[in-house]
Amino acid sequence: QVQLVESGGGLVQAGGSLRISCAASGRTFSNYRMGWFRQAPGKEREFVARINRNGLSTRYADSVKGRFTISRDNAKNTVYLEMNSLKPEDTAVYYCAADSSFSLSMHVTGVDYWGQGTQVTVSS
Repeated sequence: QVQLVESGGGLVQAGGSLRISCAASGRTFSNYRMGWFRQAPGKEREFVARINRNGLSTRYADSVKGRFTISRDNAKNTVYLEMNSLKPEDTAVYYCAADSSFSLSMHVTGVDYWGQGTQVTVSS
């Protein structure tokens, strides 16, 4: 089992920045690919970003490319999402995710472990 706990969400004005974190415990963190998903009210959960096991490969949704950066610190068992130039449409609950896949993309259906989510609200 892997336990994931997000932190760092909050309210920010449009154009602002926020960094959210996800601390993992349980099984060996570096064995898992990590990702972030988000879910806005009334919408399906969607992929935001993922990072491979050694942190050298990342992939982003088109909607956040160039604004968000995912990173991980395997020594601290933590994955981060740095969010810049935030827009009201970024408002959602952000979920940390872990999977054991080696595929190029990360999908909701393939996630092995989820965090409880952290709310990010961007005001206009």
